[in-house]
Amino acid sequence: MIPAVAECFQLMDLYEMLPNIREHSVMVGRVAGLIAKGAIEAGLPLSLELTVSGALLHDIAKTPTLNSDLRHDEVGRQICLRHGFDELADIVAEHVVLKNGVESGCCTEKEIVYYADKRVLHHEIVALGARLEYIIERYGNGDELMGERIRRNFQHAHQIEEQLFSSLHFAPHEVVDLVNGHALDLGGFRL
Repeated sequence: MIPAVAECFQLMDLYEMLPNIREHSVMVGRVAGLIAKGAIEAGLPLSLELTVSGALLHDIAKTPTLNSDLRHDEVGRQICLRHGFDELADIVAEHVVLKNGVESGCCTEKEIVYYADKRVLHHEIVALGARLEYIIERYGNGDELMGERIRRNFQHAHQIEEQLFSSLHFAPHEVVDLVNGHALDLGGFRL
């Protein structure tokens, strides 16, 4: 089952998502929705609803895990399963690290959410390089090995960007203007 947008916002309330995390999640939803819509128009077999719901809920466990050693991606997967959102579970679980990398010529809802998350710093759309710098500074803890792991992980985002935008009618640098210029209409609900 895929939760409707309104249900995603109810879950954000239920899991006491902090306002800054909610703003980030909404922007990730808008970016993922724009990209998924363009990919669908280009002929890729994707679900706009699954992509947007996955993006809105990708950080559903961020607030409850802030002061713990628990991984918010794994706890988020468990939350999705608990609510019967089996289709979202892997999207949420792999929004930080894609376990199997990126398949050549294939971009699924999971990869779009992963990519969209890497394009949003707090609630601003940025280039991949700017987000990478922030993540290394925030989570690298000055550890060179950790920084290298983060850089390797970000190579997936670059692969996705290259694959996706080769079939879209807009370029990565146009995402900011397109998202800021248009609300995403999802069956009567606008993001």
